[in-house]
Amino acid sequence: MHAKFSGLLVLGLLLSGFLSSTAVANTATLPKVYDAPVDLVVVVKSERMLYLYASGIVVESFPIGLGKQPIGHKRQSGDSRTPEGAYVLDWRNPDSLFNRSIHISYPNAEDIAWAEANGVDPGGAIMIHGEPTYDSNGRSGDWTDGCIALSDQDMNTLWRVVPTGTPIHIYP
Repeated sequence: MHAKFSGLLVLGLLLSGFLSSTAVANTATLPKVYDAPVDLVVVVKSERMLYLYASGIVVESFPIGLGKQPIGHKRQSGDSRTPEGAYVLDWRNPDSLFNRSIHISYPNAEDIAWAEANGVDPGGAIMIHGEPTYDSNGRSGDWTDGCIALSDQDMNTLWRVVPTGTPIHIYP
């Protein structure tokens, strides 16, 4: 593991204790699957993996697909990049065109400030989602417009165990 990533992960886990208080309030309706509720989602883009944490312990992991331009932080609408940074899973769409979706709170204040300073639209509608409901062929690799894609089975698990309000940290 790279030293930079290790440092970011430790910092992210420390921050998760502070941020996870918003997630705990929404867990009452979730089934008890792990010893503790999922309180942090971590995405490592270079590994193409999404990790679920409960009380600082990885309880599950899933392979993912990213935006068609996976290297680098999302800066503007149409760049096909997946954001990097600290966000929140802030709302859900059960009727998504992609077998359910959970919204990532991109753009945050820093993303908006950068976009304004550079005269571009930061974009939005970045989600974690399953496979397209209109295409039964299945997808692999990096195929989204900047979202994080899971298999339908993995998306159904995520939907069931990750409460709205859970922090998500996305690393390069």
